[in-house]
Amino acid sequence: MSRWHGGAVVLGACVVLAGASEARAEEEVYQFRTQEDPTKPPDAAVCAKAPFETTVKLGASIYVPKSRERDGRWVSRGEKSVGTATACLRITDARFPAGQQIPAHMRFNLPEGSFTASGTCTLVSNDVPVAGLVLAGCALKLVEMPSGYAGGTVSSTSVFNPTKLPGYATGSNYTLYVYKAEAPKAAGAKATTP
Repeated sequence: MSRWHGGAVVLGACVVLAGASEARAEEEVYQFRTQEDPTKPPDAAVCAKAPFETTVKLGASIYVPKSRERDGRWVSRGEKSVGTATACLRITDARFPAGQQIPAHMRFNLPEGSFTASGTCTLVSNDVPVAGLVLAGCALKLVEMPSGYAGGTVSSTSVFNPTKLPGYATGSNYTLYVYKAEAPKAAGAKATTP
């Protein structure tokens, strides 16, 4: 079973592996954006649990953009905050060279619950569309999640504006892909094929 959360689209469908005797675990996909928000400071407790020494802590609001169904282009960036986020990073080179990998640990407080993930962000560029603006992509593994979930991943396309260039915000567009925990099978129960 799949559920997509993002924009105005919610999709439910049973997913069955071709030739397999059992259906895959239920999955949920959330799509949202974050934007650094001075009124939402980073949660120091989240960064204290990072598996590395944190040098940059960011607090953000979470928004759900709306997209056109025909091509996925945004028609609204989402104006009402639906949650908060904390990003904990280990940045050691202020030149932000393309290709560098940065350790990242993040928590997303969503209406569904809090999801925490760790991994890396890879710097893509430090001069597009202007010098000093940093573009990156992050790949993170879920390490804490609400009960009822078994695990998953978080990925992003991110913009970091370390020198506060006018006209650009620090923020990311995220996809959270999470598997639901399977209910325990009763003793002696046989798996059925849909």
